[in-house]
Amino acid sequence: MSHVSGYGEIQLFAGSGCPGLAKRISDYIDVSLSPWEIIEFPNENLWIRLNVSVRGQDVYLIQSHSKPVHRNIMESLIAIDCFKRDSAGRITLVAPYLAYSQSDKKDQPRVPISARLLADMIEVAGADRWMTLDLHAGQIQGFYKIPGDSMTTFHILVDYFRSKELYNAVVVTPDLGFAKRGRNYAAELKVPLAFVEKRRVSNDGLREAVSLIGSVEDRDVIIVDDLVDTAGSIVEAVQIVKEHGARDVYLSFAHAVLSDPAVDRLRNLPIKEIVCTDTIPIPSDKMLPNITILTVAELLGEVILRSHEGRSVGELFNE
Repeated sequence: MSHVSGYGEIQLFAGSGCPGLAKRISDYIDVSLSPWEIIEFPNENLWIRLNVSVRGQDVYLIQSHSKPVHRNIMESLIAIDCFKRDSAGRITLVAPYLAYSQSDKKDQPRVPISARLLADMIEVAGADRWMTLDLHAGQIQGFYKIPGDSMTTFHILVDYFRSKELYNAVVVTPDLGFAKRGRNYAAELKVPLAFVEKRRVSNDGLREAVSLIGSVEDRDVIIVDDLVDTAGSIVEAVQIVKEHGARDVYLSFAHAVLSDPAVDRLRNLPIKEIVCTDTIPIPSDKMLPNITILTVAELLGEVILRSHEGRSVGELFNE
């Protein structure tokens, strides 16, 4: 199918960070992935060559900042530079998972704000727009001078749990930082909300007390978060809801970062089902039998089409 706008036709390129998702987006919008070569030399330098002209075209690079994070970031920047030097009409970085979104503020002396640095690098490389899903900190949108679309997998995950028709469920957030978004989950599913609270109980800051605000007794629990990295907070959350009489425990999140020892921790927890999305590919050695992966291909595909055609993205979410 041909999609033409003031920027020419859509050109989709699949980065190394999420090739499977890029193919699913390609299939959904019926636009073939454009051919290119990405070569890593023995000295770890990257080299990219396009096998098709992008002059005057509407270019979308689909690239998650999954592991190896810094290679995939550098690949993004070099690719954007490559598109710019071939006179692309417009360049959009589609980063389903954007790295460094947890480094969004200077919360102690002598530390960087890496999310701002990454935003600057993406702009300097030559991107005209950016898209991402479930930023850990919403204020990162303000780090970019170029326009962008920061969206959420919220509706995908909520629809899945609504279809399960869980009996007497409750939504639980593993810390108070996710409380606002947890409240949105609970409101949409029409269930109560509970929070895991951590507080420091020693002056050295190393010992914490974990408590539960709200009731989970004799209820199915849905623990919600934006990502799971090492799963330390999830271990605490599952343990405390079980101690307070929870029945089946479900885990719901967007980004499966799953740094070691996350998989071992999740494998040993009494979790009925782990529900996440395909913003980050999960290698076969990290796939657990109780993991359900929901695709964001349709969501991102629709946003790409609307962006290309100059239509509202907010209408997708009734905004």
